[in-house]
Amino acid sequence: MTTAVNPNALWAGIVVEQLARCGLEAACIAPGSRSTPLTLAFDRHPAIQVYLHLDERSAAFFALGLAQATGRPVALVCTSGTAAAEFHPAVVEAYQAQIPLLVLTADRPHELRESGANQTIDQVKMYGDHVLWAMDVALPEAAPPAVALRNLRTLAARAYACAAGLRSGPVHLNFPFRKPLEPASPAAFQAVEEQVAALFAQPPGDLTVAHGEIQPTPTQVQRLAEAITGAERGLIVCGPRRAAAAGPDFADAVTALARASGYPILADPASGLRFGPHVADAPLVGAYDALLAAGDVPWPPPQLVLRLGAVPTSAALNAYLERVAAPTVHIRSSGVWADDSHLVHSFLQADPTLTCRRLAAELSPRGLGGWAQGWLAGSRAAGQVLAEAVEQGDFEGAAVAAAIDGLPAGANLFVGNSLPIRHVDRYGLPRLKPLQVFVNRGASGIDGITSTALGVAAAAPDRPTLLITGDISFYHDMNGLLALGQFGLGRFGVVLLNNRGGGIFRRLPVARFEPSFTHLFLTPHDLRFELVAQLYGLAYQQVAPGPAVGTQVSACLAEARPTLIEVPCDSAQDLAMGQAILQRVARVALQVDERQN
Repeated sequence: MTTAVNPNALWAGIVVEQLARCGLEAACIAPGSRSTPLTLAFDRHPAIQVYLHLDERSAAFFALGLAQATGRPVALVCTSGTAAAEFHPAVVEAYQAQIPLLVLTADRPHELRESGANQTIDQVKMYGDHVLWAMDVALPEAAPPAVALRNLRTLAARAYACAAGLRSGPVHLNFPFRKPLEPASPAAFQAVEEQVAALFAQPPGDLTVAHGEIQPTPTQVQRLAEAITGAERGLIVCGPRRAAAAGPDFADAVTALARASGYPILADPASGLRFGPHVADAPLVGAYDALLAAGDVPWPPPQLVLRLGAVPTSAALNAYLERVAAPTVHIRSSGVWADDSHLVHSFLQADPTLTCRRLAAELSPRGLGGWAQGWLAGSRAAGQVLAEAVEQGDFEGAAVAAAIDGLPAGANLFVGNSLPIRHVDRYGLPRLKPLQVFVNRGASGIDGITSTALGVAAAAPDRPTLLITGDISFYHDMNGLLALGQFGLGRFGVVLLNNRGGGIFRRLPVARFEPSFTHLFLTPHDLRFELVAQLYGLAYQQVAPGPAVGTQVSACLAEARPTLIEVPCDSAQDLAMGQAILQRVARVALQVDERQN
């Protein structure tokens, strides 16, 4: 039996040490009193970098971005009460997008719960079904038995492994602490650390919990290869994937399968397939969103659809897949269902990269037939229409395309929800330039976008990061900009598409109902974002939509000075421009079909 110098410090020290041994490298901490044991334990650990945030919501989304970029769990620490509730939006996004987070909330001891004690709420399993696992940790003891201390180590190792599992996501550990929260003196703290070191020197020694890869069986590969061989017309549809998981191996494997099967690829901006060297020989239908939004494509439907990743962003693509209702195979290692149209007839839980490689090796290559060539020709023609429109500038899509052009190879691109991701989907055509694209498409909210992008930037501060966001999203998370100066994130830029309100709502039927629409949905504002830049120490530029946006992006990222590039837009004009572009796309698609036939 161990006699604790300070039970809280011993409990926190054991948990933090075990997490570090499992591979934890970063912790985002919001200041507070009740979380003192965890805060000090993380701060004193040499292997863990601490990111301090004054705002809990910003801290949570920053941790989400760090975890997205690294693919490893990040710890998130706060005090008791509503501080823990501020984490909830990011926890929801982490759960939906399968981002590994370790949410460590401090709590009052059991005798203060349901007692009217200040800053005390019910935190036990407070995130409900939005975490993979939740535990109310045992109250620290002055003389704990050895099994209680081994339990702490096991709990920490299991939490890390669960967060980083095949289905990754957030895990919640709730820590009740009695006062005194910290050791009586620095010497006492040293004694606690010696106790922790002595415990880890005892059996069971290093404790690890790990998982392997799920490989498809030879029979599964053979059956899928037979289905592909029997369906000449097929599509490979790649939805959003975590950027850390969608690396060059994945892109090369999907490209090899496309070549062997003769199936063209429709790749979401966040799929990991839009940008990179593989584009040179991948049969990518880059302009699928415009082609499908312009009307029914004038060629027969697919006989088979292979899906990878989450549900695609493009509403036009999803509507097309629902219309044709082709037999669909979904390959996903997490086993999480992602088929809101209920078209999947075969779901294979296996590693997509391994599966694509083995399928490509199993198939007898047949090349791209006339049907696939029609898709590619239609995409080239539509892409030309989009490129010509972008060259003329003066609308949001042109600003987005120019911003992507201004990025250096290897940069991070974080795309906000609402209109920005849809503009990237339509106007961000495939490029040979490698870019890592990040999104919050789990719950697709507009909260925490800036903080998540800053977390992505912090994972590799020397790599340039650009955020493309809308004005309402930017307003929601201005607090997050404090991290720029705190963590020295110089190579960071923001392209702010300011259409003075909720421009995306113009695309909904409710836009016909004035004056309610403008007041309740469009919500126009006169916010002066140059003052926000001044407050948080960003350089500021206001640039009209068009090539000048790309020039400013290149300059700010090269100079390593955080810059806010505001692009004033007119959402009504942008909607009209987009509709005119689609009319031209529809005409060229018909011309391509006539030439093909």
